[in-house]
Amino acid sequence: MTTFDVTGKLALVTGSTRGLGRTLAAGLISAGAHVIVHGSDKQRAAAVAEELGAYGAIGCPLTDTQATNPAISEMLQEYGTPDILVNNAGIQRRNPIEQFEDSDWDDIIGVNLSGVFHVTKPIAAAMKSVGHGKIIMIGSVQSRLGRATIAPYCATKGGVAMFAQGLAAELSPHNIQVNTLSPGYFDTDMNAALVADSEFTDWVCKRTPAGRWGDPQELVGPLLFLASDASSFVTGQNLAVDGGMTAVV
Repeated sequence: MTTFDVTGKLALVTGSTRGLGRTLAAGLISAGAHVIVHGSDKQRAAAVAEELGAYGAIGCPLTDTQATNPAISEMLQEYGTPDILVNNAGIQRRNPIEQFEDSDWDDIIGVNLSGVFHVTKPIAAAMKSVGHGKIIMIGSVQSRLGRATIAPYCATKGGVAMFAQGLAAELSPHNIQVNTLSPGYFDTDMNAALVADSEFTDWVCKRTPAGRWGDPQELVGPLLFLASDASSFVTGQNLAVDGGMTAVV
């Protein structure tokens, strides 16, 4: 079956030097895609690209357009237009709203939302010029569900999901599909402290019908679906991979 085939497809995965992003990049590479690793530090991105056997690497902080814009431009010139863009880069900050620092708000909006815009804008234009493309936003169950102490994070993930829907309406006539892949609670670097917290882990297991944390590898299959021709008539959707969390009250 070739429907799910991404062999030879060029893919950029932002924030892919560690955590979910690294897992997603590795999954695409295993499936035959030519992956460009991205990280805020170019040397680190290049090192991870070598470890994974990736096609290339770029480095730029997504909060700095003076760095992001030329980095994406150089990538397009060197490697060509990506067939697949995975907007994965993201950060988390936790605090009650009255204790939430303005600088933390700026950082989380800058990476999780504005950074997605700054990467997507030139790549979407390039995809339009070649007449095809796949854009995949990495959302969260917090695209749909609120939780205390992470309201700004919820705002960014809800924003990313709606950004995807708006882009789907705009880019579908150009054979570009735009969807959101929303993980539930996964055992990742970002969640290491929560995984180690027995009380929180107990809550996750009780709140999730599957009764456990997700394994990052369980996101690779859904990613390949959204990145391949298997999803050629799927756009503007938010696919939850959450063990059933958003299906129940």
